[in-house]
Amino acid sequence: MKRHIPNAVTCLNLLCGCLALTFIFRGELVIGAYLVGIAAVADFFDGLLARALRVSSPIGKDLDSLADMVSFGVVPGAIMFELMGQSFVGQLLGQLFNTASPLLSPDHIAGTSVLPFCGFIITIFSALRLAKFNNDTRQTTSFIGLPTPACTLVVASLPLILANDQFEVQNIILNPWLLLGLSVLLSGLLVAELPLFALKFKNLKWLGNRRRFVFVALALVLVSTLRAAGIPLAVLIYVLMSVPGRVRSRDGLEASPTAPQ
Repeated sequence: MKRHIPNAVTCLNLLCGCLALTFIFRGELVIGAYLVGIAAVADFFDGLLARALRVSSPIGKDLDSLADMVSFGVVPGAIMFELMGQSFVGQLLGQLFNTASPLLSPDHIAGTSVLPFCGFIITIFSALRLAKFNNDTRQTTSFIGLPTPACTLVVASLPLILANDQFEVQNIILNPWLLLGLSVLLSGLLVAELPLFALKFKNLKWLGNRRRFVFVALALVLVSTLRAAGIPLAVLIYVLMSVPGRVRSRDGLEASPTAPQ
């Protein structure tokens, strides 16, 4: 019975991803973002439970990757698609109500209908990332490339920032070219030859977990003070903390079979 518990949690991850998609395509991105958060929590605990119960299996690993492909592959692409669509609609309305602007050209209108689909490059590179993780023997003690949950949390934070725009950054975020650039950047990081430490605690001792404890503390401070705006900063710190030195085995950096990919 206990061997099914981690897989059940993985299925919760998958369910949240499916539900998130339904809300995202209805334009309810905030609800979709919260469901992504629940999926990320489930993704963290399925690996934790698998190790604690000692029931890791190849089926569990494959199921985890399939669930991650939905929650942390398709979902961020869908969010980007919707955000880029909203940004282009905003530009069109701005030009329509600006009497000094020239009439919209057919080429411009065609571009507004095609470019939002570029958000799905994140989905494509997430699939490459997951396939690479499952077959790359170098990623047994650390990650190489940005994990898909971290990428998705950055994307999912954008609707939350817009919903509570305390920093008045709506015009910045809803810039289609900025969103396109962010999509390309995140996609590149997913498959980059960039060593990153795995955020998995084998125990709660300071020795061997220093980097993890420091990162978690900084992330909590950022999110508690800046709310959703702290999430992209936390992911940036995660990357920066990994870059200065090689990820060493003595740091206790070991990825589980169901680790975030």
